[in-house]
Amino acid sequence: MDDAKQLWSWWQSLLASFGPVFTRPGWVRFVRWVTGMVMGWEEHTITQILVSMNMESRWRAMEQFAEYGAWDRPAVERRTISLIERECPARWGGYHPVAVDDTKLHRTSGGIWGTCTFHESAARSPNRAETVRAHNWVVAGDLLPGQPWTFLPHSSRLYFRRSQLPREETFRTKTQWALELLRQADGESEAPVLAVFDGAYAMGTVVKPCLQPPADRRRIEILTRLRVDARLYHPLAAPAGVEGKKTMGRPRKWGRRMAAPQHHEKWNTSWRKGRARVYGRMRRIRYKRVLCQWSVSGYEERVHAFVFEVEGYDRPWFLVTTARDPSGGQVVEAFAARFRQEDGFRDHKQRMGMEECRAWTKEPVLRTFQVQMVAMTLLRLMQFRLDATWGEGSYWQRPEWNRRKQHPSILDLRRLFWRHRARFSKLLLRLEEIEKVPQATTSARKPAEIAARNSRNYWLRVSDRKMPSRNGILQ
Repeated sequence: MDDAKQLWSWWQSLLASFGPVFTRPGWVRFVRWVTGMVMGWEEHTITQILVSMNMESRWRAMEQFAEYGAWDRPAVERRTISLIERECPARWGGYHPVAVDDTKLHRTSGGIWGTCTFHESAARSPNRAETVRAHNWVVAGDLLPGQPWTFLPHSSRLYFRRSQLPREETFRTKTQWALELLRQADGESEAPVLAVFDGAYAMGTVVKPCLQPPADRRRIEILTRLRVDARLYHPLAAPAGVEGKKTMGRPRKWGRRMAAPQHHEKWNTSWRKGRARVYGRMRRIRYKRVLCQWSVSGYEERVHAFVFEVEGYDRPWFLVTTARDPSGGQVVEAFAARFRQEDGFRDHKQRMGMEECRAWTKEPVLRTFQVQMVAMTLLRLMQFRLDATWGEGSYWQRPEWNRRKQHPSILDLRRLFWRHRARFSKLLLRLEEIEKVPQATTSARKPAEIAARNSRNYWLRVSDRKMPSRNGILQ
């Protein structure tokens, strides 16, 4: 089997998971849009996508689908999470690590739906505006352990400022959106979720609902950064007194106050040494660890507070987690892997067209961002299949200026698809035959045949050598 047919077969098998979410014609257009995000070599607009695949005549149908087509965004997110769980479930110490953070997409026009004004913290240059107009997305994705770790985005929410809230939208804070995304991931995961986020989300509105969920929800453990002046307390000891005799006053909930992390030299524990893979290489670490109460998580919870001295860094790292008995090396490695989400944002902006979005109204804005996330996740899932089947480094080339490169980037994976752009265009055209099948013969089929045709296996095999049969099933 040639490379193009193998790639197409795998690509279709991944996209087949989204078949039940859409109508039959809608799924075909969804496949075309996601595939075009990978194939397009210029701007990732619908126009440029269709031009790159010689499908200009389908422009109106794609535009109408992006604006008016039936689309269940939460269902697409759940399908993406389930697909990741099926293909390569992310597991770390028995947990399912999920990273949450937000990113801004600059949009200069005030007429674009959902844009708000934000202070640009990176505006240090005198000729750069301190206040920008942008979409602010809260994004969640799986952190897949490995060397290096891999970020697989699967869900997102658009945040609005209360004073600039669009009509018919309900105000939700970033922390509320983050909690919703974490609970959605937990609902689709077999293993308990470990939420990994930066200090901006280490607040009671995220931490307490995760650790103290409702009765019908599962507990979500956390791993985050600790403030240098965080309020920590010794675990509360059992009250001293005669058994059966009540003590005077209100029972204590907090133990004695501990020194803040910035004064960790006062912690009554010794330093431990170890090694961990941090930001791409093995580093020597030295750390202290204490079991304590944390003001953010509440007096009912016991957390593990860490202070790390990492080779190559002048300042110590302060981290906190509720995971069961983790080692210092595991904690610092998992938190350092959170930066893979920042790399994912970079790829999303530079490689998948986040910065080239031309959508103006609500549905195209939300759908375009989701299509880009799905395309990036599917590319990474394709990478794992290619590594397992063809071997690592066999389908991409190391550049002459970086012969030490060990792992393919999103651009390397897209280049692999670019080699077969003409073949993929023909296959997408053949896929359109599904839309043109007459529906009059449907009533003559038996219910078992209809159920078999609508099942996921119906979409798995699409060959460029055989035309669809009379009943519309691709042989």
